[in-house]
Amino acid sequence: MQQVFRRSALTVALGMCFTGPVLAQSASGNVFGQAAAGSTVVVENPATGFRREVAVPADGAFRIPALQPGNYRVTVRDASGGTRVRDVVVNAGVGTSIDFAAPAGGGDVTADSNSLDTVRVRGVRAVNPIDVSSVESTTILTSEQIARIPVPRDTTAVALLAPGTVRGDAAFGNLASFGGSSVAENQYYVNGFNITNSFRGLNFSQVPFEAIAEQQVKTGGYGAEFGRSLGGVINQVTKRGTNEFHAGGNVFYTPSSLSAHPRDIYQTNGVLRSDNSTEEESSATASVWASGALVQDKLFAYGLIQYNKTSEDVSNNEIVGGGTSESAKWPTYLVKLDWNINDSNLLEFTSFNDKREREIDSYTEAGTYIGTNFLEEGGQNHILRYTGYFTDNFTLSALYGHGTFSRAQHLRTATGADVSYGGNLAVPATGCPIITDARPKYRQDLTGKYVSTCNITGGAIERGDAEDTRDQFRVDADWQLGDHQIRFGLDVDNYESVAGTSNEGGRVWRYAVVDPNGTPNSGDEFDIVREQIVNQGTTVKVKQHAYYVQDSWKITDNFIAQIGLRWDTFENLNGFDETYVKVKNQFGPRLGFSWDVNGDSTFKVYGNAGRYALPLTPSVAVRGASASLFTRQQFTFTGVDPVTGAPLGIVPRTGSTGRLQYVNGEFGEPKNPATIASSNLEPMYQDEFILGFQKALNEHFNVGARGIYRNLKTAIDDNCDYAAILEAAGFDENFERDGRAAVLPGGGFPYCRMFNPGADAIFLTDFFDDGVLESTTVPGSRLAPKAKRTYKALELFTDVTYDKFFLQASYTWAQSKGNTEGGVKSDIGQRDTSVTQDFDYYELTVDTYGFLPNDRRHSLKVFGNYEFSDEWSMGANLLVQSGRPLNCLGTLTLPSGALHPYGAAFMRCDNKPVPRGTAGRLPWTTNVDLNIAYRPAFAKGLQFKVDVFNLLNSQKVTSVSEIAEDGSTGADLETYLMPASFQAPRSVRFMVQYDF
Repeated sequence: MQQVFRRSALTVALGMCFTGPVLAQSASGNVFGQAAAGSTVVVENPATGFRREVAVPADGAFRIPALQPGNYRVTVRDASGGTRVRDVVVNAGVGTSIDFAAPAGGGDVTADSNSLDTVRVRGVRAVNPIDVSSVESTTILTSEQIARIPVPRDTTAVALLAPGTVRGDAAFGNLASFGGSSVAENQYYVNGFNITNSFRGLNFSQVPFEAIAEQQVKTGGYGAEFGRSLGGVINQVTKRGTNEFHAGGNVFYTPSSLSAHPRDIYQTNGVLRSDNSTEEESSATASVWASGALVQDKLFAYGLIQYNKTSEDVSNNEIVGGGTSESAKWPTYLVKLDWNINDSNLLEFTSFNDKREREIDSYTEAGTYIGTNFLEEGGQNHILRYTGYFTDNFTLSALYGHGTFSRAQHLRTATGADVSYGGNLAVPATGCPIITDARPKYRQDLTGKYVSTCNITGGAIERGDAEDTRDQFRVDADWQLGDHQIRFGLDVDNYESVAGTSNEGGRVWRYAVVDPNGTPNSGDEFDIVREQIVNQGTTVKVKQHAYYVQDSWKITDNFIAQIGLRWDTFENLNGFDETYVKVKNQFGPRLGFSWDVNGDSTFKVYGNAGRYALPLTPSVAVRGASASLFTRQQFTFTGVDPVTGAPLGIVPRTGSTGRLQYVNGEFGEPKNPATIASSNLEPMYQDEFILGFQKALNEHFNVGARGIYRNLKTAIDDNCDYAAILEAAGFDENFERDGRAAVLPGGGFPYCRMFNPGADAIFLTDFFDDGVLESTTVPGSRLAPKAKRTYKALELFTDVTYDKFFLQASYTWAQSKGNTEGGVKSDIGQRDTSVTQDFDYYELTVDTYGFLPNDRRHSLKVFGNYEFSDEWSMGANLLVQSGRPLNCLGTLTLPSGALHPYGAAFMRCDNKPVPRGTAGRLPWTTNVDLNIAYRPAFAKGLQFKVDVFNLLNSQKVTSVSEIAEDGSTGADLETYLMPASFQAPRSVRFMVQYDF
């Protein structure tokens, strides 16, 4: 019975496992195990005709790497001609273990050459089974599993099923945070190709969801072949063709009539801020697909065409009144070709398009059409991958991929005029400006304000040709040398971004009140207006390459040590193709172990430690290292245009405020690339430690636990306190040295510079604008404290699998603490990756150490499916999670009595410290999703399904406005703690599918 139990536990492990020894960013899997020395192992895929044959060496250990996901038959032939056969499933990133060396018995069949020793695995399998070859923290979900549970059909929604993941702030869209990191620190792959939109790290290409065969979610411990991530890695593998022809289609439809309305939003004084009672949203997706062999056993094809349509009507009186009507239509496709040139050489080609266009019509509160905002996103991706099995022990994989990602935007006014920004720093002459009314009388309520009735977006617009381009090339080798499995490779990833923004209408008009005597309502107050112009536009690049080598050393039959080394080089170039940051050979060691305690794959103890580095995003250079324009000027005025909201009869104010000011040294002229960053700049990197175990209680039930500790060692951000550089360079309080005054700031004296917070920074500066660069070392203690971010977590998880039932449950206790979230800043929704306001001035860093925005102390996740019969099944998905910490962001009064120019950006309110995360927490949230599926027996391949998301329609607050004071006056704001997002309201999705 013990041997039967051991084999049953192994059966659970065959379906989906995690492993270090895989190639090409986990786009393939492998089979490994034990057999009699001198025997021959043959691996065959009947669906494709693929076949590989290897001899078993003297130690009896065999391994066949770089297998495409699919069903395989593994045959062992001994010297006497007897055979033993097993059917197994190989998944991407999976090491499938088979032991042919165990003595026959206990149900093991070994007879003559016609005997079968077969392990059958159902289509729906355990999510986290035991794999004794792995040191990673990985969750793998197949398309069959995803189809059986109620989950939105998108990459992030599936990733959020894994332990250690939480949804990021709504300001950044639909993104996940992994292990306490910011949402800008993840990497995304499809078939081994990087599809991350690296411009800011806040987007990725969307593979047509129906074409995804498997999705891996790596939350930690990944090997040396992975890099450029401090968060998580999401790796998707697409479907492919076989010898058997398949075709089908489906339709998903979410009607607005069955969706609940979002909650209305009120200020703390009871004023209605957003009326959502009439908001409606619907979506529909239709797909058709076909796959089969173009040449039997040689050339296979899979093709899919998908059409998506969404619409949303929002009627509210937030800020300026009015509403929007949004629609998006996008046809997408994916083609996958596989050519088995011969048993030793394979070639794959993947091409997909995800370019989508959104149209957002804007209306006044009275319902008058203002104009349309046209947005593009996504593009084309082409991937070519070669795999060569050169010997039984040496395999080589090479990949080249090219991808484009559009971020273009243009507007169309009610009169039919097209408005776009060309990115040439010229102020757009068309379009309506942005209006901000900060006068005290109208700050708190929403009536009587100066507004624009023709401004379409209320913000900045991207240039009309904004686009990102990636060219990636990588080579990965796998070499088995006795007890050592050596993997090594080269990864080249070059990225180019055409980027730039300008405010709609070219400028922002900000109305305010001047009180000369400082006595409110004394009668001497008068209104002023400030014009602000911010324009950027250039083409920037990031060049990256990495070398890695990793050894999986089988020290004993039960113990594997994994030793990995990685060297990353990052080079950032500005709009003039000049290097402004270069980090060479950043070292990233990885060390792990896996102990098969009982020697039968039923109990594993494992651990790993690793260092991971993150490059600067290209977005940093658009404004910080290239030519940009930022001006301000104050005016008095005689009237206001009732349509545009722009001032009439403007006259520059007397004195310095009325003169045109260039802010941040942004004159519209190039910056000296040598002055942009500290010359001793290190990349952002993090150390990670994981220790865990997994145990099979029986053939149906696995449990496990792991502890995780992450420590951010170095961060990159910008600092704008040029006084610190002048002090270190020997200038006096008047910014003079040796009778000469510094030119502040100038082309060689940028306003803000990149540095490692807490570390001494070496800056090159042209103090006198004479072309002479001086090197100055500024103590880290003068610029900012050391950047800190730690993540501690304990994850408990279990998997239950029966013939008609599967379930995964996990509970995570986590704590994320520090003085920086990382690449972005959820406190204020700041999307400027790596150049947040966290470290701009030392004053901004006071009282900032505490619980970070992605701190969700408790998370419970349970999902699964039960088949009542061959026709009916039900799926469920439960998420219970504690709320995030809150801050109170206010103004800082300087010794002079004036307010700090950064406004409400400090961890203090009422001029008193309010340390990070001590202003309370948001409420716990509970989300219950259910589905019912019907597969009629009379029509094979036909299926109907209904998913209900947020069954209980719980709409707890998930983010709020954390700015408590007006940045200009310090007065309390009624918008403090006003909800910014809620749980998505209840919705119902219908599906019909036919597959044959």
